[in-house]
Amino acid sequence: IVEFQKIVGSLIELVDQLAKAAESEKMKAIGARNLLKSIAKQREAQEQQLQALIAEKKMQLERYRIEYETLCKIEADQNEFIDQFIFQK
Repeated sequence: IVEFQKIVGSLIELVDQLAKAAESEKMKAIGARNLLKSIAKQREAQEQQLQALIAEKKMQLERYRIEYETLCKIEADQNEFIDQFIFQK
């Protein structure tokens, strides 16, 4: 009976060690999964920021294009006025 109790005692110790090791690995896996989720959320937020920046830059580009076209028209009108003024003399 004593020998059986020793065997059972060592078996219980072994099972406890394996349970602790399994729990440790489980916690590592949970930590890794949470880290991956966090990284994914960060990337998603960064992507949204970049998309917003792209939209802002596109609007700025459109404003600059319109301003450029307006300035080109003003320049053409001024050149035409100068040409007419020179020919009138």
